[in-house]
Amino acid sequence: MTRIQAIVFDMDGVLIDAKDWHYEALNRALGLFGYTISRYDHLVTFDGLPTRRKLEMLSREQRLPAALHGFLNELKQGYTTELIHARCKPRFQHEYALSRLKADGLGLAVASNSVRATVELMMEKSRLRPYLDAIVSNQDIAHPKPAPDIYLKAAADLGVPPEACLVVEDHPHGIAAARAANCRVLVVQDVNDVTYERVRAELDPVP
Repeated sequence: MTRIQAIVFDMDGVLIDAKDWHYEALNRALGLFGYTISRYDHLVTFDGLPTRRKLEMLSREQRLPAALHGFLNELKQGYTTELIHARCKPRFQHEYALSRLKADGLGLAVASNSVRATVELMMEKSRLRPYLDAIVSNQDIAHPKPAPDIYLKAAADLGVPPEACLVVEDHPHGIAAARAANCRVLVVQDVNDVTYERVRAELDPVP
């Protein structure tokens, strides 16, 4: 088995408990035009997808005018930024985990289906940015999760082969993307499940 040299974290639901923030922000924008995504549809269908993909789906399913996509996307990102500033705070558990993993000599990255500005802001507000060697957003690749592109790029940016990366994921789309990229995967349930001890236990024994 290939020795793990780097850890790549998903963001929403793994390092940041932000899934509801994206849901609230998009529904706030859609509500201005009389559209909405139900909680059930969010959990079953839309969760984990980039905003542009969600808007395309709404155009097919609810006849949302495609001409509104650009404006709605900008509104949603603005509302998301407001929520990040209000709610995104450091978690000692994650600061400790990333600092220890960094000290262990591992490369660290975040790979998220969110836009880069959102990822950068969340990493700054959570005080995790200094530990990261790379950040990959949905704007940096051609095909978002569940395609493998985002994890292939993260591995390339870290300078290691994909099979030497451990991906920490909570969502089926991300798990599928990581496996398609030939990365090892640690599946977690939520942000509370991400600890130094849990990640370290997945690594090859240190000589």
